[in-house]
Amino acid sequence: MIRPLVALLMAAVAMPAAGFAQSQMELNQQAGAALQDADRQLNAVYTKLRTRLSPESRARLQSAEEAWIQFRDRECAFIGSPTAGGSIHGMIVAQCQARLTLVRVKDLETQLNCPEGDLSCVRN
Repeated sequence: MIRPLVALLMAAVAMPAAGFAQSQMELNQQAGAALQDADRQLNAVYTKLRTRLSPESRARLQSAEEAWIQFRDRECAFIGSPTAGGSIHGMIVAQCQARLTLVRVKDLETQLNCPEGDLSCVRN
């Protein structure tokens, strides 16, 4: 009984942000489009950051990015597990992935815009 209630609450929370779609299929499509947009942003900032790095740092960034993608996908599979098998599942997972992707975009943008003297920034 709890799982349907959780799914209903998740759908209710998602609806205002989803632009008043008429069906779950439309909500899923909107979540997918938001994820694609977040992925485009991630690819753009990742590519820009790569151009500023030495070959060694590029390799470390690539390794970190591959690990981050695995984390994102596994985290969102966990978050979406209560809705597995339901029509809302794709939307919940895509929303999670989009949210985490936008956080990663900000993290990489921080590397691009680090102030001089910040020792946590990769400069080569």
